[in-house]
Amino acid sequence: MGNYKFVIIGTIAALAGISVAIFGVLTMGNFSQETYSISVDPTKEKQTLFIMARVSIQNTGTGSLTNVAINYGEGHKDYLGTLKPGQFIIVSPPQGNSLQYVIVTGEPGIYVSKVYREPIAMPGMMGS
Repeated sequence: MGNYKFVIIGTIAALAGISVAIFGVLTMGNFSQETYSISVDPTKEKQTLFIMARVSIQNTGTGSLTNVAINYGEGHKDYLGTLKPGQFIIVSPPQGNSLQYVIVTGEPGIYVSKVYREPIAMPGMMGS
């Protein structure tokens, strides 16, 4: 019966270790969230007669971002002002822009440069 104690204790220890690992993976983003961070996702979708473009921006930090601005290139810019924590906005680039990249800046210390991505067309969806 002595050997079964080691098997039972080993099994319990292994299950506890796996539980801690799973908990750590699931909560990783919640405990290590930055004070000032932003998510920028510029997309362009080619339709039959036109190109639909938009830039999704979200304050993913715990602090407010001020003086947020977006530069679409070619001299096209928009001033967005302040983004509160969790705030999500979608903006459209100006007509005639070449849709190459966007640069989003803000205070304190925000600078994100991204190229436009083209989502995969799904069968039955508009433009596919």
